[in-house]
Amino acid sequence: MPIEIVYSPVGRFADHLLTYVVMITQYREQWLLVRHRERITWEIPGGHIEPGEAADDAARRELYEETGAAKYHIAPICDYSVTMDGVTKHGRLYTASIETLGALPESEIAETKCFEVLPENLTYPDIQPALLAQYLNTR
Repeated sequence: MPIEIVYSPVGRFADHLLTYVVMITQYREQWLLVRHRERITWEIPGGHIEPGEAADDAARRELYEETGAAKYHIAPICDYSVTMDGVTKHGRLYTASIETLGALPESEIAETKCFEVLPENLTYPDIQPALLAQYLNTR
């Protein structure tokens, strides 16, 4: 069954309905991606929103935990929903421009790497290129 992604203005979904935050991240004019320690594939930084956590707080937390970002600018782009196998989940997409990277904190992330274009070996190949395209369409 195909995946359907629908984009909406920021705030379309209340924070308690949002499950994920994803940050289209740039560092030194390249895309900064992360690799989970149990995978060989790359992904755009992001993660789950904790119970009671605001989406903006989750985005800042996940950006630091997954990249070690020390100085950065982050802003919401849009809300989105992903429907797969009849199940719909909601998230918020952000843009993050990192000025300074610190040490990668102890987490599930094994490494970060900068890319000029998204690599072929993505963890979520049906979703990540679409989210990047949405970001590029809003610039």
